[in-house]
Amino acid sequence: MQAEKDSTKDKKLRLAVMEKLAGDPRTGQANIRVGVLNGIVHLAGEAPTVETWCLAEILAEEVEGVRAVVNRIEAAGAPSPARPIHLRFLKSNNNDQVSKGHRVGSDEEP
Repeated sequence: MQAEKDSTKDKKLRLAVMEKLAGDPRTGQANIRVGVLNGIVHLAGEAPTVETWCLAEILAEEVEGVRAVVNRIEAAGAPSPARPIHLRFLKSNNNDQVSKGHRVGSDEEP
């Protein structure tokens, strides 16, 4: 039952992030794919500029309920999508403290 709730939340978050990106003229025409798992947004695809790459991440972070964003979008001048990711959890609505970022797949601190 909990898995179904989480799946429904993730689907709603994915739709909200996609609408946010599509609604901004600076990201609306970019070829950006969105996935969500456990409240963590995964961005992939291609952006025309590093500014668009950065803006997509910022817009995704602004969506209520997003816990963190993994940006794997390809853009000239942007970090390689194959780089290690340092996940930075966002503040939740219930005033929890922001968690320290950890390298995905390890216990190492950044």
